[in-house]
Amino acid sequence: MGKFDGIDPATLRDALAEATDAKATKRLMVALDYIDGTSVDDLSERYGIPRSTVYYWLSRFEERPVEEAITDEDRPGRPTKLDRSVIREVIDEGPASYGVDSDDEWSPAALRDVLDREFDVSYSEGHVRRLLAELSE
Repeated sequence: MGKFDGIDPATLRDALAEATDAKATKRLMVALDYIDGTSVDDLSERYGIPRSTVYYWLSRFEERPVEEAITDEDRPGRPTKLDRSVIREVIDEGPASYGVDSDDEWSPAALRDVLDREFDVSYSEGHVRRLLAELSE
């Protein structure tokens, strides 16, 4: 257990008591169980995560402050094509504002076509359906 000599279990327990994120909670529980003597193999089986992930999480606790060890790093990826606030405005303005013949409700296909025409962005109909559900609440 020499790897975790500098890590205070009380600090981990305090962080666990305040954790609201499921992944952060799981990482803290793994670290506390490891400090209590649970093997990496047992942790892997108990929490249903690969051994390599357990090792990675434990290394994070050794190298970083607890607040950083329990959160994910930013991941690169394709940026959002259009700010959601712009899409919400389009939804709120209604289909008639964009020349769409409708009963004042957007269909996913109509909204997709307007976003493509007005903002030169291309979304799948399924993605637009999810955006409509999310932003129409």
